[in-house]
Amino acid sequence: MKRLIFIIILCLSYIVYSQEDKELQLAQKKANNYVYEGNDLVDEDFVEAEMAYRKALSNQSDNIAGHYNLGNSYYNNGNLDEALYRHQQTAKLSTSKSEKHKAFHNMGNIFMKNKQCKLAVEAYKNALRNNPTDDETRYNLVLAQKCAEEQKNDDKQDKNQDQENNEKQDQNQDNQQEQNKENEENEDQENEDKKEDEQNKENQNEDESNKDKGEKEGQDGKNDDEKNSEEDKEDKSEGDENDKNKEEDEERKKDGNFDNEGDDSQGKRGQQQLSPQQIRSLLEAMNNQEKKVQEKVKEEKMKEAKGQRVYSEKDW
Repeated sequence: MKRLIFIIILCLSYIVYSQEDKELQLAQKKANNYVYEGNDLVDEDFVEAEMAYRKALSNQSDNIAGHYNLGNSYYNNGNLDEALYRHQQTAKLSTSKSEKHKAFHNMGNIFMKNKQCKLAVEAYKNALRNNPTDDETRYNLVLAQKCAEEQKNDDKQDKNQDQENNEKQDQNQDNQQEQNKENEENEDQENEDKKEDEQNKENQNEDESNKDKGEKEGQDGKNDDEKNSEEDKEDKSEGDENDKNKEEDEERKKDGNFDNEGDDSQGKRGQQQLSPQQIRSLLEAMNNQEKKVQEKVKEEKMKEAKGQRVYSEKDW
């Protein structure tokens, strides 16, 4: 009974395996047909060829020919990123060294196109590991190594240049900071100088104002002195006039005394012979003289009370 069951299970497994194998073979056949179709269209219509290769991969995702040919079509059409991906898939899925060699060789070509020389060197080396006899791969490897060395030197120069530029930029920043600091100091100094000039100008204006005020007061004092001098002259003139009148009175008096020697009664009449006009003039002169003296005394007292200063002319 157990043996019968084992035989039945074995038969069912064979049938299922056969069915799956048949389906796989059918999918592979369809995929290969699409690959052939894509190969026929790739030179004439890239879009149709791409669709055929994708149909092939849709029926069999690990179809090596589909990945490889689609990668080559992308490379020829200039789509290097998609071409690199397809050849990477080819190298990953391939089991034969020949297929791996072709995939790595084409990957090296893509890296050279992208100026990625160091990666191209590694790709060509992997290609030679799978096929050491390929002279084209060996030649491409030499070119890639030379390119990588040049890029290394260029990178070193770029690094040195970047470092030099950074140092120069830092130096420029330091110089700019120093310049800004110097400008701020100069601006502060200018503000101080401006403030000092304004203060000096204010002081100068104040000195000029005081000078003008002093000159004005001096001029006023001088005018007062001149006025007082004129008043003194008037007083003196009036005094002289009074003296003159007094002398005339004395002469008249002498004339009266001379006449008195001969006749006393006649002398008395001579003393009484002053005219009313002369008497008024004499009285007015005496009143004016007394008035002037009183005004002068009063003015002196007022000056002393006010503490009035008399300015003299200053020699500047």
